[in-house]
Amino acid sequence: MSDARTVRTGRLVLQPVTWRDMEDMVRLKADGGAFGQMLGGVCTRQQAERDMADDIAFWACHRVGIFTIHEHGKFVGMTGIHDRPDGRGFGLRFALYPWASGRGIAREAANAALSFTHNAGISRVVAVAKETNLPSRSILKGIGMRECETFERDGQTMVVYESIRPS
Repeated sequence: MSDARTVRTGRLVLQPVTWRDMEDMVRLKADGGAFGQMLGGVCTRQQAERDMADDIAFWACHRVGIFTIHEHGKFVGMTGIHDRPDGRGFGLRFALYPWASGRGIAREAANAALSFTHNAGISRVVAVAKETNLPSRSILKGIGMRECETFERDGQTMVVYESIRPS
């Protein structure tokens, strides 16, 4: 199934999450290598189901949201926009299985999701990474996001990035 919200890059297909993606998302969110660095960390099935309901509703409200990432038809991760629970606004997220990392997929997918979001009329997008999470910070800088703030959470320094594109 394809719709106007499907994003294609050189090798990836990004599609808005649907209930059909539930099993893939449950496995991804339970994987410590994929989700261990994410806000909230690894998830139970119940948390993943709640997230899915929120993500589908978010798409309906804002015309942007979380995408699944497929490379050559195989599910490798997720990226996209959610409403950050800390009130900082629309936040860019990405998570890949460890076996899919190291080949530029996260950068390619996150960049495509960020462009899609700006093209949908959202002028400011933020992303947050632990100061020690150098791979994620490198991706955020590499897609043109700029450091704008730091804060402490659970004894960790967090770095906030932003992308602003005037509407």
